[in-house]
Amino acid sequence: MKRGAIVFVLIAAIACFGTVAFASQSNTGCGVGSIIFNGKDGLVSQLSAITTNGIFGNQTFGITSGTLNCSQFRGIVSNEQVNRYVAENMDNLAKDIAQGNGEYLNTLAILLDVKDNDRSAFNSKLQSNFSKIYTSNNVTNVEVVKNIESVLKSS
Repeated sequence: MKRGAIVFVLIAAIACFGTVAFASQSNTGCGVGSIIFNGKDGLVSQLSAITTNGIFGNQTFGITSGTLNCSQFRGIVSNEQVNRYVAENMDNLAKDIAQGNGEYLNTLAILLDVKDNDRSAFNSKLQSNFSKIYTSNNVTNVEVVKNIESVLKSS
């Protein structure tokens, strides 16, 4: 039993060493550990930062809130709910965007957190850029989401 525990610890140490041996501070990710061990690039410091992040399980909070040295997601492409909605409603959404209003376009605006007083401008912008969003008859839902994001980021 004792021998098994020693083997386990050695394998775990080798695995940890292999993942961060040639790494810089950015390999520790974000979270409380990256704050506590900020600027310390040694192996022990990085392992401690990773372990601290794992123990406290704070990276999800940091990513969603944009705190703890984490970057909050900036694009809608990373929003799984929007991706799924567009995939399931491609044709109906295309019709609504072409018209500049409708139930599917309104739902998209809600998923994208467009405020009520900004919906008219949102609808108009997508409508006037329809050909940039639905670029062909074979456009994929992933391309549509990326194109919507591109249109929304443009002036």
